[in-house]
Amino acid sequence: MTKEKEEQSVASASDEEAGKESNKEPSKGPRELIKGTFIQERIMIENSEAARLLQEKSCFGWLEKNRITLTLIEAFYLIQKEKLQVLDGKSKPFSEEAFLKKAVKLEPQFWVKYCVFRDLRNRGYIVKTALKFGADFRVYDRGIKPGEDHAKWIVYPVHEGSTLTWHDFSAKNRVAHSTKKRLLIGIVDEESDVTYYSISWIRP
Repeated sequence: MTKEKEEQSVASASDEEAGKESNKEPSKGPRELIKGTFIQERIMIENSEAARLLQEKSCFGWLEKNRITLTLIEAFYLIQKEKLQVLDGKSKPFSEEAFLKKAVKLEPQFWVKYCVFRDLRNRGYIVKTALKFGADFRVYDRGIKPGEDHAKWIVYPVHEGSTLTWHDFSAKNRVAHSTKKRLLIGIVDEESDVTYYSISWIRP
């Protein structure tokens, strides 16, 4: 091959590579986070398509005054999943550590409850508050959303070092029985792992 043909071959190859580069899709930048504001003991998130999909598809939060509101536990879960950025009243972002510190100050049992919430969510269950049932959470079976059917369980998160009287234990069973739900006790150990105990109400 002559020098002239060699140069033409190299130029042709370079043009071909340049063409391939120009046909490539532009690289996507970092995913834009949904933004929310800390208001008292809740997080109100922006009115955006991403926020609406989060509520409609994944059942996070609830509609309040045409805005979606999250519990602190839901918000912290989404922060750890890198889907949410929470701002204070001065539009300054909370770090993960600062948010957790504030949440624990507002709710001393926050971490124990969060460990159970996170574990159930990671397993594919929809988890909602259950204050009107006298419990911490109500949990829907996999593939079921609120409104499609009733929750299957009510859940009480407890730390493995805590104590529970027989009176409290009996009361939790009565709540589950009266609401026609199964009772789960989620016990959180020192490593933040969760073990579940299913309790049944039996009349002899």
